[in-house]
Amino acid sequence: MNDLKVDSANRIIRKTAHGPVVFELVIHSRVIANSCEPGQFVIVRADETAERIPLTIADFDRTFGTVTLVIQVVGASSEKIASYKEGQAYLDIVGPLGKKSDIEKFGTVVTIGGGLGIAPVYPIQRALKEAGNRVISIIGARSADLIFWEDRMRATADELIVATDDGSRGEKGFVTEILKRILASGTKVDRVIAIGPAVMMKAVAGVSVPAHIPTIVSLNSIMVDGTGMCGGCRVEVGDKTMFTCVDGPEFEAKDINFDLLLSRLGTYRKEEAAARAHCKCSQGGK
Repeated sequence: MNDLKVDSANRIIRKTAHGPVVFELVIHSRVIANSCEPGQFVIVRADETAERIPLTIADFDRTFGTVTLVIQVVGASSEKIASYKEGQAYLDIVGPLGKKSDIEKFGTVVTIGGGLGIAPVYPIQRALKEAGNRVISIIGARSADLIFWEDRMRATADELIVATDDGSRGEKGFVTEILKRILASGTKVDRVIAIGPAVMMKAVAGVSVPAHIPTIVSLNSIMVDGTGMCGGCRVEVGDKTMFTCVDGPEFEAKDINFDLLLSRLGTYRKEEAAARAHCKCSQGGK
């Protein structure tokens, strides 16, 4: 156990490893669990010296007062969060933040989760299915060790298609190739929702937007406070500058300047690499 003087709030109830770098964390946070909705996120700070990390709420249980977060270790800060064990507590978790997803009966919806994007797509997909939509779910990643929650995605969809870049799980290829095939089959798609790496969401938009299909993406821009004060998460949407944390995180893909988003995501790449090199945390223990 760590030595933080906290009650049961923010404490890890269950920790599950999905491969070597992806971890599922079920955390006791009754206040957030009681008020969050699909599409929203939280900001986690592990301790007094830690960076504030935005993580989308992947699931929630109002009865038990828990929220589920899924994190992929890519840098020093995510490694620190992932290093906490069951029974330990994070210093603070702020949320729910951002606007909730637009859930209604659209017709046939294609949901696409790329890599870690599988986690935030799940509660949205579940809500869309409960609203009466026909849901075609596509999940993809570079390799099989980055695919998770296949059972949950299958249970909340009418059809699930799995793809990996190297063919180690499901079909070999990109999620965009599957989307092209669905559209070429003549299936009438009323909405596409894609969450994952920015380059993947841009590629999906390149397929669905020319087909005049409303396409919603959840952006992962650099974020500090999550309340619209710092301006770090600003994105260009149409002819306006908007803030991912308060105006999003979901936006119409056709309006997003993806090139600017991709450029800004690389702002601190050197600093992140240096921090990772000096990080003393190890996965699974502190």
